Amino acid sequence: MEFYTQYKYLIVPFSVWFFIQLFKLLWDLVTTHKFNFKRILGAGGMPSSHSAVVCALATLVARAEGVTSPIFAVTVIFAAVVMYDAAGVRRAAGKQAKLLNKITETPGLTGVQVTEKLQEVLGHTPTQVLVGAIIGVLVGLIA
Repeated sequence: MEFYTQYKYLIVPFSVWFFIQLFKLLWDLVTTHKFNFKRILGAGGMPSSHSAVVCALATLVARAEGVTSPIFAVTVIFAAVVMYDAAGVRRAAGKQAKLLNKITETPGLTGVQVTEKLQEVLGHTPTQVLVGAIIGVLVGLIA
């Protein structure tokens, strides 16, 4: 138990990330009937493991240090940046990748020879980010 207490700020966030990614892998297996190991490390999907990780960490810090502590402020700002990036920048990049993949697959439209498709699932919808955040807060409160 002493090990957990010393390292819970690493153990809890990494554990929530692992179990959410495992859930996505299993959900993908059930819905597509295909085992896609890339799903365990891949970005995107429901819920956002990125949001869960940063919210679990911020909640752990809030419980230990209080909501007026400087380290809590750092974790909240870090969480906000990560969640904004997941729902904003990375989601937009995923939409662009999808469009570029369609363009390169259209015969005669481009003279570009493409050897691999761009990854289309990069970001999250706001709902996926919100659900991930809720899971993270709950895990942080329980841990």
